[in-house]
Amino acid sequence: MTLPLSRIAVLTGGLVVAALSLSACGAATSQSATTPDGKKAATATSATDFGGMDALVAAAKKEGTLHAMALPRDWANYGALIDGFTKKYGIKIEVENPDGSSQDEINAVTSRKGQDRAPDVLDLGSSFALSGAQQGLFAPYKVASYDDIPAAQKDPQARWYNDYGGYVSIGCDAKRVKHCPTTFKDLLKPEYKGQVALNGNPTKSGSAFGGVYAAALANGGSLDDVQPGLDFFAELKKNGNYTPVESTPATVEKGETPISIDWDYLNAGYADEFKGKGVDWKVSVPSDGRYAQYYSQAVTKDAPHPAAARLWQEYLYSVEGQNLWLKGYARPALMPAMEKAGTLDKDAAAKLPEVSGAVTFPTEAQQNKAKGVIAQGWGKAVSG
Repeated sequence: MTLPLSRIAVLTGGLVVAALSLSACGAATSQSATTPDGKKAATATSATDFGGMDALVAAAKKEGTLHAMALPRDWANYGALIDGFTKKYGIKIEVENPDGSSQDEINAVTSRKGQDRAPDVLDLGSSFALSGAQQGLFAPYKVASYDDIPAAQKDPQARWYNDYGGYVSIGCDAKRVKHCPTTFKDLLKPEYKGQVALNGNPTKSGSAFGGVYAAALANGGSLDDVQPGLDFFAELKKNGNYTPVESTPATVEKGETPISIDWDYLNAGYADEFKGKGVDWKVSVPSDGRYAQYYSQAVTKDAPHPAAARLWQEYLYSVEGQNLWLKGYARPALMPAMEKAGTLDKDAAAKLPEVSGAVTFPTEAQQNKAKGVIAQGWGKAVSG
C-alpha cells in the first residue's frame, strides 16, 4: 500500500506534488443527462427529483465516466471505493493528479468551467468546502441518507456534507527512534533533531493545517487562536527538529521522516503498509493537542457528468461506501447512524486508533480565521 503526499483537509462538528496545467483547452461539456419526461441530472437535487435511483443509474451509465481529482487509492481506502463503484455500475472513474490538494481541485473547477476536463465531484477539506459553497461552485444535492448526516456536518442547502474524518496523530518509526513521542511537548526534545515532519504545507494541506491547529491547542491556544501553533513550529524549526520534507511512504521507508504529524487513519495505514518492511510504525493521538476534522463531499455545479456525479455520492453515503472508508481507518460521517441501525462494520471499527476524551470542533468563522492566520504566518515561522 502506498500513501500520497499531501491533501487538503479540515473534522467540523461534526488534499501537492505537481502543479496542474490549468489551461483553457478542452471541449465544452454537454450536461445532457435528461429523463424522457425532461428532468435534467444537472439540476436534480436528489435521486427522487430525477425520477428515482433507477433513472439516475441509467443516466450515469449512459455518461459512462466520472472525472475526479486528488483521490489517492490508498487514502482512506479510496482504491476499494473506486473499484467498488466501477464494478457495481460499470462506470469508469478517471482520477487526475491523485496526490493533489483541495486547492488544486478548486482551481480546476474555476479555470475549467464549461470544459469536459472539469472535475465532476470534489473531496475537500471542510474549510475549502465552506469557501467553495460561498463562491457558488457546488450543486445542491441530497443523498438518500442525507437526513442521517448530523446537522453540524452538512450544509443546510446540501451543497456539501462531511464524508469521513480522523484525528491529528503522531506516527513514529520505532526502529529508528528510540523513544517515540506521544505528545506535542515531546516533539521539542533535542533527541528528535531533523525528524519531525508534516504531510504537506498547512496553507494547502488539510492534514498539515490540522497539525498546526492541534499544536496550538497543545500550547495554550484555542479554536479562536491558532498563533501558538505557528509559534510551536517556529520553535521546532529553530531548534532543528522540524524538517520541511513532506512525509510520504517513500520518505518514511528511507528514514527521511521518521516522525510524521498526520491524520490517524493515514498513520494507521502506514503501520499496515510497513509490516514486513523493517519499519515498526507506531501511532498515537496526542493527549495535549486533541484535534479532529472531516473532509467534505460536493458535486460540481457545472459537472460534465452530472448523473455520474450524483450516483457517486449515493454510493459513498451508502452502507457499503461508508464501511469501506471505515476499513481504511477513517471515521465515516454516518458512523453513529449506522451503529444505531446495526449496519456498521464492527470489526473495522474495533481497529480504529484509540482516542480518549471529548473533542471540540471549530466553527466556520474559526476555520476561516485560522486559515488566514496560517496563510500569513507559516512562511515566516519555518523560514531560514
